[in-house]
Amino acid sequence: MEVSLRETQDSDLPVFWEQLTDPQLQHMAAATRKYHYDRGHFDQFWAKVRSDSAVLLRTVLADGVVAGYATVSGASSEREVSYVVGRSYWGRGIASQALAELIRLEDTRPLHATAAADNAGSVRVLEKCGFVMTGRGRSFARARGQEIDVVHLTLS
Repeated sequence: MEVSLRETQDSDLPVFWEQLTDPQLQHMAAATRKYHYDRGHFDQFWAKVRSDSAVLLRTVLADGVVAGYATVSGASSEREVSYVVGRSYWGRGIASQALAELIRLEDTRPLHATAAADNAGSVRVLEKCGFVMTGRGRSFARARGQEIDVVHLTLS
């Protein structure tokens, strides 16, 4: 499967909405926000993200089809990666390839990431791309309605 990144287009947003409202994806990601549940908040969130020149945002394509998105955001000393790949694309190496390409586009180091400790797939993606575990913590996971263990990873 050919994986590539491109600039995000308006036509990508309905796919992102469908992915972010998937209960299984929400459970796995754990740290959901208002925009995962409310279309108005979703639209506001994406308008803000897309207009922020400090955010590196790319749509992930798998064989030319929108599979998700990947971002780098935050202040230069605290740049953080984030990515979402739709459930139908899980376990196929798409997130790893997309993240590897994204971090080639971003010169800032270190880069940071946080994942639910039990999200082995996401932790594995980050480690394949050179991130190393640098800490653990607890965080409220709205999608699970409780505090969960999280891991913090860094790419130097």
